[in-house]
Amino acid sequence: MPKIKTNRIKYPEGWELIEPTLRELDAKMRDAEMDTHDGKRKCETLWPIFKVSHQRSRYVYDLYYRREEISKELYEFCLDQGYADRSLIAKWKKSGYERLCCLRCIQPRDHNYGTTCVCRVPKNLREEKVVECVHCGCQGCASGD
Repeated sequence: MPKIKTNRIKYPEGWELIEPTLRELDAKMRDAEMDTHDGKRKCETLWPIFKVSHQRSRYVYDLYYRREEISKELYEFCLDQGYADRSLIAKWKKSGYERLCCLRCIQPRDHNYGTTCVCRVPKNLREEKVVECVHCGCQGCASGD
């Protein structure tokens, strides 16, 4: 007789400390997904979703790498369950990408002339002082700002 598979997830130790914040960010994500798109440009409709995703990933990253309040097991659990973006966190660990807003801003194929996004340019080198990224709405994520 085959084993019966259950959908029960074993939460690692320390989950109860970060669960309320992650649930709150999930609720914000649901609100951002259900938000109306009336009066917004096509690219602006995804900006709140990118913002909440960035907040959630930054929260997990800060808990593990900066404050060292969660275990490696809990950190890996959060990455595996989709509470944080593994590839974005991998970029944050590299120098020059500590404040990166999203991965689309550094992909040359998504931009004119095969360069990166305008939000990656330091503020003191910009011609226009107020700039919003077309992909995620970021106003500047260069490390030198």
